Amino acid sequence: MARVAILGTGNVGQAIAKGLLRAKHDVRFGSRNPARARVQQGAQAASLKEAAVWGEVVVLAVPFHAVKETVLAIGPASLKGKVLVDATNVIGPSGDLAVGFTTSGAEELAKLTPGARVVKAFNTVLAQNMATGKIGNEQLTLFVAGDDLTAKEAVLSLARDIGFDSVDAGPLRCARYLEPMAMEQITLAYLLKMGPSIGFRLARA
Repeated sequence: MARVAILGTGNVGQAIAKGLLRAKHDVRFGSRNPARARVQQGAQAASLKEAAVWGEVVVLAVPFHAVKETVLAIGPASLKGKVLVDATNVIGPSGDLAVGFTTSGAEELAKLTPGARVVKAFNTVLAQNMATGKIGNEQLTLFVAGDDLTAKEAVLSLARDIGFDSVDAGPLRCARYLEPMAMEQITLAYLLKMGPSIGFRLARA
């Protein structure tokens, strides 16, 4: 059983927590207002820093524009040595991809948190499908990118526990490809009105 801190109490954080709690992991939410935080039954709420210090794995599930503020509120030193999962979608104010081509949101997060073992994961799945890793009986693929192999394997294992077909997607720089994938999925679901019951599945021969 892993201790997983989820920073952010929105739809993404709630869905990941639901899946992890079902798999019997210990979950604690980090919130700016823990006394008012909405949390899954079986989880607790604490301040952002308290949750981050407590967790073995820390999931960053805040809006992209709040990443720097959240890291500063915690203190980057508190994340040193932690498995830090970047679940954010790098959406700018215009609704377009905020960074790309020569860097990624995950790589920029690693610069903000020296010593943290940053892993990009969960961003290629819509929140509605994160709690089970499935749409109906169809298992979804979760792509996981990171430079630290031990940290990456920890996230791959947690994703399997939730129900995903988790796949090693390469080093952290591959987040440059995973982040645009998420934007395309959002386009299909909402702009092209396919709805949220869609997801990626890696076919293997």
